[in-house]
Formats: sequence, C-alpha cells, structure tokens
Amino acid sequence: MYYDCLIIDDEPNIAETTCEYFTIFNLSANFVTSYQDALSFLASNEVALLLLDVNLGDRSGFELCKEIRLKSQVPILFISARTSDDDILTALNIGGDDYITKPFTLNILLAKVKAMLKRTQQINSNQTLFTTSTPTELSVYNNGIRLSLDPNYRLAMVGDRKIKLKEMEYKLLDYMMNHPNTVISKDEFFENVWQDKFLGDGTLTVHIRYLREKIEGNPNDPLWIKTIWGVGYLLETTNHD
Repeated sequence: MYYDCLIIDDEPNIAETTCEYFTIFNLSANFVTSYQDALSFLASNEVALLLLDVNLGDRSGFELCKEIRLKSQVPILFISARTSDDDILTALNIGGDDYITKPFTLNILLAKVKAMLKRTQQINSNQTLFTTSTPTELSVYNNGIRLSLDPNYRLAMVGDRKIKLKEMEYKLLDYMMNHPNTVISKDEFFENVWQDKFLGDGTLTVHIRYLREKIEGNPNDPLWIKTIWGVGYLLETTNHD
C-alpha cells in the first residue's frame, strides 16, 4: 500500500495520536513502534516520507536512518528532544532531511510534513524552488577569488577547486549568490529556500556550517559567508577588479 507518512516512534500513544491527527487532515499515515517493525513495513509498503524518532527503545533512529539509506532515498524528518547542534549535524550527515525538536504541537508538525512532501513532489517533477538569475553559470568574486555555481551538475567552484553540493546546500548558496552583500534573515531563508516557515534555527545553522566547511579556506574565519549576529547571514563579495 501507499502512505504519505510513516511514523516511527517507540511511544505507542504518541505515534497513534499523531497518525490519527494526520489522517483527519487527509494525509494517509501509519505507524510502527520498533526498529524491526519499521524495516518490515518498508519492505512491503510504499511511503513518501518518514517521521523518525531518534530514540527507539534499545535501538537508535540514527542507526535505522543509515540502514534505510542503503536502499532508499525517502525523505526522513527526525523528531527528538535532543536540541544540540551535534545531534542535528549527525542526523543530517547520515541522510536525514530535516530535524524538529520536542516539544512541538501537532499542527506545527503537520505543517512541516506537508512542506516536506511538497518539496519532494517539486523535486521529483524536476521543478526548482526558485531559479537563478541566469540559466548559465553564476559567479561572484572576493579578493580576487572566484566562487561559481554550475547549475547542470550542482557543483560549486572556488578558484579551480570543484565541490559537490547536496541539493539543499546548492539552493542555499544559490540564493545567497543571487543576493550578494545583503543581510538575509533566517526567516527569509526559511520562506524562500526551504519554503517552510516552521524550520528550526538549528537546521539552518548546520547547513551553513556544511557550506563553510566545503567552500571556505578557513571555516572559522570565513571569507564568503559572514554571520550577522542576531539577524542572519551575508555572502560577502568584492568587485572582480
């Protein structure tokens, strides 16, 4: 069978309540409460999105994510009471697509799930969330160093160094390069890049960290992506000359 969402949570009451709530709002959902039940369910059903708790009794949602990623690229939204950047970084690094921290209300969770499903549908139909200013390579400069994006191969280049970017990393950098030397607030990123106004700050922070590690010579003293404390981020550029 096909389901919009599978909820994987070792607390049956929470899993069942969430499932019923989603169903009320016309999302086809089901739930399982263990690591092994999740694998069995996925082996015999088609699912558009997984809602995965980090803690699964004596097993870990991180472990399950890694096992799922060996066979499938289904979007995975982690849910957890853990709020540290390290936990969010782990979740995204092993293949998670997003991370929401507890406590949250069911209407916020539903909104995030719908936003993720919408993004997935757009990607699968080869639509982009926004377009660059030109269909060709986009370039900016800082102190004589060239940063460019290749839209065909989802590559960034710093000087002659080619850097493979994940889809959301590419979209994030593309948006900043189209708005150079402009302070971009977190809310603007959420609205225009993720199209999800309920995104947690930690997810953006982790993606910025990823980008810095890939494009900056020294991520702790970035040339390109500057933090504007309390506001957001800025991609700093200078004239080519």
